[in-house]
Amino acid sequence: MAAGGCTTRAELMRPYAHPFFRNHWLRFRGARYISLNDIGPLVLLKIMLRKLRQSAFLLGAVLAACGGGGGSPNASALTCTPIQVSHPISGALRITTQTCPATTQGSAYTGCTLAAAGGTPPYIFSIGSSQNYPSLPEGMSLNACSGAISANIVGGQGYYQPQFIVTDSTGAQATTQVAFSIAGNNAYLSKIFPSTSIFHHSVAGLPVDLSPAAPIPAAYASVPLKVFFGNTSGAPFPNGIPVIEVPATQPNVPVTTTLYQSYFTTGPIPPYAPVEGTANSNGDRHVLVYRQAGNGQTPALYEMWQGIYNSANSSWTDSSNALWPDTDSNALTPQDQGTSDAAGLPIAPLLLNADEVIGSGTPTNPNGIVTHPIRFTLNHMLNYWVWPATSTAGIGTCTGTGGALLTVRQRLSQSSPPANCTSSGPAGEIYRLNTSDPACAATSPQAKIIMTAMRNYGIILADNGISGALIGTPDSRWDDADLACLGQLKLSDFVPVNVSSLMVSADSGQTAP
Repeated sequence: MAAGGCTTRAELMRPYAHPFFRNHWLRFRGARYISLNDIGPLVLLKIMLRKLRQSAFLLGAVLAACGGGGGSPNASALTCTPIQVSHPISGALRITTQTCPATTQGSAYTGCTLAAAGGTPPYIFSIGSSQNYPSLPEGMSLNACSGAISANIVGGQGYYQPQFIVTDSTGAQATTQVAFSIAGNNAYLSKIFPSTSIFHHSVAGLPVDLSPAAPIPAAYASVPLKVFFGNTSGAPFPNGIPVIEVPATQPNVPVTTTLYQSYFTTGPIPPYAPVEGTANSNGDRHVLVYRQAGNGQTPALYEMWQGIYNSANSSWTDSSNALWPDTDSNALTPQDQGTSDAAGLPIAPLLLNADEVIGSGTPTNPNGIVTHPIRFTLNHMLNYWVWPATSTAGIGTCTGTGGALLTVRQRLSQSSPPANCTSSGPAGEIYRLNTSDPACAATSPQAKIIMTAMRNYGIILADNGISGALIGTPDSRWDDADLACLGQLKLSDFVPVNVSSLMVSADSGQTAP
């Protein structure tokens, strides 16, 4: 028996070394029962093979727990000490742990050990892989023998309720969900791009954009805002798009892009980088990584769409990606090259995050300020874009003042707008809140701070999706009941803003003084 109670590979080669076989009696040759210790090795091997076919999952879990096969939950599992008894514990097999201690993104974690009761120990713990449940929070791992959950660095943020499975020595199983609440660590997002960027410029005093391309499409005008971020509102999954900050020394790993544009083939994407919807999602699975400046490198923003981590070779794959190699500059991505966002915009700095809203206050008494336009989506954007966007994926056409059809998938000028359009809502259009706060704002301090931001910095049309979806990061500090007040606002409460007076170049986010 190895240190800590797990059977080693060599011991598993001895036919009846593992407690699963020592502690059981089998029917052999009719009605007679015999101990495994009373028969010869060849006969025993035949019996074992039959039992292994019936209990393949259990042996696989034992091998994984002891580092004896692929997909090991934790390489340190040899230190575990499962309970060793030769008789059943009364009661049905069950996991008794319901929640694990809260933590903060970017920190180490040693705060939780799963506990089980009933059935016939020893127990083996594993994580369910159903897409109905999230994965374990990124960065965390499970010791299959002891049930200990730990992380050197927690990458995830928000609320996770993954499904855990306990298997006892008879092969019986029980499942339960265990909750993890993780505060984000996203204050750095407000520093991405210079203060002169359009992404940090107030639009409060700018004129309304009167272009026929500009308004929210009439079909969506009555749609209320939908909060696509929060605390437990997406349970059992975290609700929102997560972001992680890594040091300048973070190693680059291979990245393979399988579908659309690729700006990078290696990047500082750690294995613990959080995935939108977690690895069990079949959705957008955005992976956003901000690399700090230092070590001879500029600060940079890496963004992937449909990111998947490949643990076998420590690499990532995605369906498209984008890179801002120096976020101290105002450079935009090339026109019509696309990014991981349909509008060609960066995602991370346009997300609402709890750090900026809470400020130096508390979740129930926040005092922060949001100083950027907030990312939102419509079911269909117009098939043109306006600065600061650089791309689109939409519908509809526009004609110029002479009646000629304007080529789709190009930038429209707000200072020289088209004469007519068959649809509206171009990618990159900023819309400013143009109504008073609803009554619920008086008792919804987080929502009130966000409403103030929507008057000063607006919301920016970034992608196709659910109409009126307002996007932010998942975070255990969000107050979902408070944020629900934002749903009292409709898209018709916003007006398009003409930002053409601020534009220096279509290829730069720099604003005119």
